[in-house]
Amino acid sequence: MIPYEATSPKPNSGQGKFKKQLTLTDLTFIGLGAIFGSGWLFAVSHVSVIAGPAGIFSWVIGGVAVFLLGLVYCELGAALPKSGGIIRYPVFSHGELMGYLMGSITLIAFSSLIAIEVVAARQYAAAWFPFLSQSGSGDPTLAGWLVQFILLAFFFYLNYNSVKTFAKANNIISVFKFIVPLLVIIILFNYFNPGNLQVHGFSPYGVSGIQAAVSAGGIIFAYLGLTPIISVAGEVEKPQKTIPLALILSILLSTVIYVLLQFAFLGGIPPELLFGGWKEIGQYFSLPFRDIALILGVGWLAFLVVCDAVISPSGTGNIYMNATPRVIYGWAKSGTLFNVFTHIDEKSGIPRPALWLTFILAVFWTLPFPSWEKLISVVSAALILSYALAPVTVSALRRNAKDIKRPFYVKWFAIVGPLSFIISAFIVYWSGWETVSWLLGLQIVLFFIYLLCKNKVPVDKVSLRQQITSALWLIGFYSAMIILSYLGTFGGKGIIPAPWDIVAVAVISLIAFYWGTFSALPKAVLPTEDED
Repeated sequence: MIPYEATSPKPNSGQGKFKKQLTLTDLTFIGLGAIFGSGWLFAVSHVSVIAGPAGIFSWVIGGVAVFLLGLVYCELGAALPKSGGIIRYPVFSHGELMGYLMGSITLIAFSSLIAIEVVAARQYAAAWFPFLSQSGSGDPTLAGWLVQFILLAFFFYLNYNSVKTFAKANNIISVFKFIVPLLVIIILFNYFNPGNLQVHGFSPYGVSGIQAAVSAGGIIFAYLGLTPIISVAGEVEKPQKTIPLALILSILLSTVIYVLLQFAFLGGIPPELLFGGWKEIGQYFSLPFRDIALILGVGWLAFLVVCDAVISPSGTGNIYMNATPRVIYGWAKSGTLFNVFTHIDEKSGIPRPALWLTFILAVFWTLPFPSWEKLISVVSAALILSYALAPVTVSALRRNAKDIKRPFYVKWFAIVGPLSFIISAFIVYWSGWETVSWLLGLQIVLFFIYLLCKNKVPVDKVSLRQQITSALWLIGFYSAMIILSYLGTFGGKGIIPAPWDIVAVAVISLIAFYWGTFSALPKAVLPTEDED
């Protein structure tokens, strides 16, 4: 997207402000509700196909990665509780160009995630209404696409009036969303066959299978629900205390439930279905928990799963319909998107122009008529990229904004910071060459578009020269990752064999982390206390 000069709204122009109405309960349910969408409904089957029983370790890796990133966001969210913070934090530490790059990748991640959740709801609803999906492919029919459009329009309506209306609807939906997974765990453990874990060996596809499952299996996609909490930071009561608590509670609870769900699924599969190996499990369980409930003769559980499978993704889609306008708002506030998107409705406190753009983009992502499986790698990689810059931002702000009050201070950051960035890079790399090449390639193209439009980019706070200096590390990192992906073993040519490709990613990531830290702005450009 081409940058345009942004100007501050004129006084008394009807410009509203965000309203601080969200409590710890609201915020925790936003985090958990964002995490428990379509991921738990589909991922267990994909993980089993890719990694076998060892996929349990994939869930643990994903949980650790997101927990480390969550700790980093605790420090940022408590110190600078600003709406659209995921975009604005890099602007504070590295300048507008960095915010522009992060804005583009985050907008891709969030808007496509709304689409993927309505796609998931439609695919499960097709268990009752087969005319919604094409047989075999899982892609929607015209009727199925219209159902997806109606869902998106409903999310838009819920988010149009006030953030509290959205929060109340989300809290109600979330209660049902958690009852069903807990019932699934309890019932499937009654049918648990421990021998399933050793039928073809606990780890039939080795370490590479465990690694691939994190991205391609949908694990990282299933976990990443933290940024909606950060996106509404400017609307939270007592944000310095509430944001860290909500982040940590969301991650710990989701990790426990996901690991138990994977265990329950693995052990609940009738042993005769495993004779052909784990690779064939996918053909029996396209709708995993509904299908396994039917096979085990628990029809009432299958009914509840389908009900939840329509409600859970819909609830998550609704959360991201709420979070994405805040991301667009943050991008516009950085000065690299149309100024109209900084407008907040005075009465409702909602950034309505940004909400309209969110709705249009979400509809756009459904136009190719994709299935859940076809979108998952791209969305996972885009999501983790939108998270990955946070450790570098924290490290930079500790150098160029030492006087910020930090109610939550991450101890051992010298280890946590680089480690969380390296793990994020692993997850992007594991998504494979096909995804890495175009996603990171697009970011490099957008960098040069920014330079071509430099005469329209505001430079009153930070010179263009300094912006480029502070952003080059990211372009270097993206370029190196594209090359490593092409030469590596995850969809690449295999010229760099395992585990040396993983070692190379770790080394490149470590260099990028410290390059990004030391190339930040000499002094952070921070917002005023009363700025949203």
